[in-house]
Amino acid sequence: MGVTETKDEFAYHRSVLPNLGVLLTLALIETVVVHLLAVALWGWTVAIVLGIIDVSAVFALLSLLRAIKRQPVTIRNRILTMRVGNLKVLPIPVSHVAGLREHWDGAALKKRGVLNLALATWPNIMIELDPPVAYRRRKIRAVAHKLDDAPAFAKAIKAVMAEEAGTLPTRS
Repeated sequence: MGVTETKDEFAYHRSVLPNLGVLLTLALIETVVVHLLAVALWGWTVAIVLGIIDVSAVFALLSLLRAIKRQPVTIRNRILTMRVGNLKVLPIPVSHVAGLREHWDGAALKKRGVLNLALATWPNIMIELDPPVAYRRRKIRAVAHKLDDAPAFAKAIKAVMAEEAGTLPTRS
């Protein structure tokens, strides 16, 4: 069961899951090959231990795939929640969103202050943050993601930012 998108929820599973599905397939193939090699070289005891580790990794990946489908990016109560399932979740006050970038290169994605939530795909949205947001002992200055409907997200976040700017007290 997937997510029904509303104006405050933005799915990313159609963009991210195909590449992760390929990763899962490779993990399953690797599990079989390593298991057979372990049996041939070291015996059943080592093969069983490696098999348990591999099966645990496959179940963790399956859990991530389910979470990605069920947990969209959201904009609620002036909080933008960027996420990749349960793996990474970053709540961002809308007041910290400085803008959206339309173009970037690989070097921009590799900067320490950029959190790339697109996993194994090229992101289609990058949100600039000012002031930065703290995340796991890092100061995040930008968040990149691959959303299924980036134009709808851009429209929604710009509307919330405009509303936020309109509600801020003016200085005289």
